[in-house]
Amino acid sequence: MSETEPTEGTVESITPDELKERIDSGEGVFILDARSEGDFEEWHIDGENVEIVNYPYFKLLDGIPEDLLAELPEDREITVLCAKGGSSEMVAVHLEDEGYDVNHLEYGMKGWARIYEYTELDTETEATIAQYRRPSSGCLAYLVVSDGEAAVVDPLRAFTDEYVQDANALGADLKYVLDTHVHADHISGLRNLADDTDATAVMPEPAVERGVEYDQRYETVEDADALTVGDVEIEVLYTPGHTTGMTSYKVGDVLFTGDGLFTESVARPDLEDPEAAKDAAQTLYQSLTEKILPLPDDTIVAPAHFSDSATPNDDGTYTADLGELEATMDALTMDEAEFVEFIVADMPPRPANYEDIIATNLGQQSPDDEEAFELELGPNNCAASEEALTD
Repeated sequence: MSETEPTEGTVESITPDELKERIDSGEGVFILDARSEGDFEEWHIDGENVEIVNYPYFKLLDGIPEDLLAELPEDREITVLCAKGGSSEMVAVHLEDEGYDVNHLEYGMKGWARIYEYTELDTETEATIAQYRRPSSGCLAYLVVSDGEAAVVDPLRAFTDEYVQDANALGADLKYVLDTHVHADHISGLRNLADDTDATAVMPEPAVERGVEYDQRYETVEDADALTVGDVEIEVLYTPGHTTGMTSYKVGDVLFTGDGLFTESVARPDLEDPEAAKDAAQTLYQSLTEKILPLPDDTIVAPAHFSDSATPNDDGTYTADLGELEATMDALTMDEAEFVEFIVADMPPRPANYEDIIATNLGQQSPDDEEAFELELGPNNCAASEEALTD
């Protein structure tokens, strides 16, 4: 069912950024999510200080029923949201008529998905390294800047302009755009950035073997290769398991692990080939134990995603020291057989539209910008567990 047009009455609105600031500050937030039950269960705003009720808007066309009124606070502001912002305004008008203190979220969950945050990491590396965070999906990307040159790791198509602007603000031009693997949860900005700038698109050679069909030029890298950006090198570590092409990149003490290792979990091994999940889990174990865990304990693990169960650092970033992860994540100290059985035992639902997203990132489908944005709405689900595996 499509959303209704806004009613003639109007109520105060709140922008996605304003709502995010309230949640981050610890302020108590009460949300009435007027989307369908299925959409709500798949994806909604969460937080320790967020109280949320789901009630589909099509049950609210004629007003607010008594059972919902019983769930709503009379002494707190209520934020109503929907998919795009139209239906939430209608519902908010009904609530205002009932005497509630209410606002509605501008542009709905599509507006929430436009939030993109930038924070520079505290590292020992002779480069500026910034982490980008998309709270709606848990996607992370990175900007590396050194001596007038820059590289972006795991960019999102929806935010390509921001990478260019931020590099320019730091006095740098993009030299490389890198993907760690063929993503299954978001549309990559690799080709768009390469088209819009003089940057070179870089893919891991094993990832290309999955059937990449790009019209534009790109380069490939293999294990032990290195790329130079200003005064630093980007070292290439082949770390398959999540996918056959999964590759990590290391800059100084920072390891961009893609979807191989997260701050709260390890990769799921079933998105490329569900029938080969056990074999992929064995490969993941070898990548973790032979390539990643032998690195120094103070190596900063910088993943491509975070889940709702991940705990952010004080500055809002999602990174962790490798030694800390090994000490707190039992999966990293299991033997191979135990690890494989554990990882494949109870994997979460696959990301929404993941087959179309993979096909797009391989260059086999060509959705326009709006279609691409719609495809990737929702959580990433790239970890092997929905709960944190850390103590």
